[in-house]
Amino acid sequence: MDKNKILFIDDEEAILKVLSISLKSDGYDVVTARSGTEGIALFKKETPGIVLTDLKMPGMDGIEVLKRVKKINTDAEVIVITGHGDMDSAIDALKYGASDFINKPVKDEALKIALERAREKLTIRDTLNSYTMDLENMCEIAIGEVKRKSVFQDKLITSSNDGIVATDEDGVIIIFNPGAERIFGYARIEVIRKMHFQQLYPEAITEEFNSGFRRRRGKKGWGWKEVIIKNKEGSEVPVQFSGTLLYDEETVIGSVGFFQDLREIKRLQQELVNSERLAAIGQTVARLAHYIKNILAGLKGGTYIVNIGLDKNDTDKLKTGWNMVQKNVARVSSLVADLLSYSKEREPEYQNCSPNDIAQDVCELMESKAAENEVEIIREFDRSIRSVSMDPNAIHRSLLNLVSNAIDACIYDLDVTKKKHRIQVKTKLEDNDTISFEVKDNGTGINDEVKAKLFTAFFSTKGGKGTGLGLLVTQKLIQEHGGSIKVASKTGKGSSFQMRLPYRKIS
Repeated sequence: MDKNKILFIDDEEAILKVLSISLKSDGYDVVTARSGTEGIALFKKETPGIVLTDLKMPGMDGIEVLKRVKKINTDAEVIVITGHGDMDSAIDALKYGASDFINKPVKDEALKIALERAREKLTIRDTLNSYTMDLENMCEIAIGEVKRKSVFQDKLITSSNDGIVATDEDGVIIIFNPGAERIFGYARIEVIRKMHFQQLYPEAITEEFNSGFRRRRGKKGWGWKEVIIKNKEGSEVPVQFSGTLLYDEETVIGSVGFFQDLREIKRLQQELVNSERLAAIGQTVARLAHYIKNILAGLKGGTYIVNIGLDKNDTDKLKTGWNMVQKNVARVSSLVADLLSYSKEREPEYQNCSPNDIAQDVCELMESKAAENEVEIIREFDRSIRSVSMDPNAIHRSLLNLVSNAIDACIYDLDVTKKKHRIQVKTKLEDNDTISFEVKDNGTGINDEVKAKLFTAFFSTKGGKGTGLGLLVTQKLIQEHGGSIKVASKTGKGSSFQMRLPYRKIS
């Protein structure tokens, strides 16, 4: 497998030509294919070390290319080229073994970093494969051979970017390379012959290793899996872990664990999420234009009536026009707040507050709107809920969105002659560890097709009267708070939205 040979697959000939020229100028041997099928055939023939493939292609797409490449040769590194709308597919590609992903349009610097990372992984994998094959047989080699190879293996371990931790038969750490120092935050001098693997490994791995140490010849190793370890500072570090027990005939003589630092990959995934959110906002400005035009029309209409009232000294027209202006100013304020909430990350601002007081304030704010439309608001507050630590502004905004939507669901209900519309706003303390807010209405209800799109960016059932941001912002605020939101609905019968948040005691 040639680490300098790249197979580039893309159905757009112009992109193939331009990037191929750039890659060749960087010293790579490049072969190209216009489809996934052609690319797989070339992969079998040319055995390149790196495959660069577009995600969206007619016929065999990039995910299928990735699967087939990995089936043919698991050691090949695959880099996927994605568009801004392919976040889920890009993350799927990582799950299926892609080494990296880059966004279109492809920038030379991003491509260069991705290729260097892929080549580095190929080098490290070759090194680690060689080391692992040699390590178990080391005890069977003559003393002189062991001494000769020990220098080579020490350099091999030291040069690895991944963390390597080996123990003796008692689980005491005897090898702790620089990669492990970077991940765990301990210096070798603090660990070697002084710490047991149980002091470093997460609980799940510790239990498996302890079980292996207690048995004679049994399970030998554990394949790669993602776990969380805590470093010296107490910070959580995501890693990929693989390990094996070492035997001399039937006796365990030690163990070795390999740790790949995933912090950079997690950071890139988060950057992708952020870029998707910003891209979605940019792409939907045109969709918001109609809503903003309606607001401007309302403001113009209100100011027109105010001017007539001023000219004719008509107090009623002044009040009518001013009310129109106020309503549309509120709509502008709500739109701006939703866009800001959706477009940036935020940490909850925890304060000591009463969930029941928040719910009561929301009900009072919406009481006049509900009364104007002959909708009754029923309060059912759990009196056992005392003051807790939460972000009152985030919860208030989320609950206000749900109650406002519930009133709209009653207003838009065509079955106005047969039922009296009601909204229940309910709080509940569940199992002393969860605060629940539920908003239930008997309005128009939601069918399954609409329910599946409720939390999709800029989807609205209100036509020009809605932005499609309300529920999306509500979900984001609740998730940032460590909670969840659940929907139940039946067409013609009404809907129920339930927010569940962790109970945080007052510190």
